[in-house]
Amino acid sequence: MQRSVVKKKVMKANFVNPVEETMTSSSAPSRKALSKIACNRLQKELVEWQVNPPAGFKHKVTDNLQRWIIEVNGASGTLYANECYQLQVDFSEHYPMEAPQVIFLSPAPFHPHIYSNGHICLGFHIANADILYDSWSPAMTVSSICISILSMLSSSTVKQRPADNDRYVKNCRNGRSPKETRWWFHDDKV
Repeated sequence: MQRSVVKKKVMKANFVNPVEETMTSSSAPSRKALSKIACNRLQKELVEWQVNPPAGFKHKVTDNLQRWIIEVNGASGTLYANECYQLQVDFSEHYPMEAPQVIFLSPAPFHPHIYSNGHICLGFHIANADILYDSWSPAMTVSSICISILSMLSSSTVKQRPADNDRYVKNCRNGRSPKETRWWFHDDKV
C-alpha cells in the first residue's frame, strides 16, 4: 500500500498542468484543468493500470494526465489477432462524473461499430444505449472501457465499416465529438 502512495507522488510531479498546456499549444483544443477529484481518480487508475494492466492493452506513458494513449492488441483467435491499434482517451475536468471521450487513432480498425474517423459506437441494441456515453457510470474505469472495446472487437464476425460511415464522418468534419452523437443501433449481431 505504501509503495502505491510513493508511485502516486512520483507520477504527480511528472504531469503537465492542463491549463499551462492550453496556453502554450495553439493547435490543441482548449481544455479546462482537471478538478482535484478527477486528478486523484486518474492517478489512482494509472497506478492500478501499472500494477494490474488489462490483458491486451498498454498505456503509452506521457506527461499529460488529461489524455491517455492506449495500445490495443487484438485477441488471439479473433479477426483482429496480431493487429495493433491505438485509442485516445480524453478526460474532462468532470471525470469520473462525466465519461471520457474515447476514439481510435488512425488507422481505425474495420468494424461495424467503428467509424473511419475513429468514433466508436459501443452500444447494445436491446436497450438502444451506448455504454460509453448514454450509460456511463462513475464506477466505470478506463480498464473497464478497454475490456468492453476488446470484447466488441473479439465478437465481430466481419471486418467492415458501419453502413452509415460516409454520412456520419462527413457530418463530423466540423470537429463534432462522439459524445455529442445519439447513436442509432441498426444491428445486434456484433
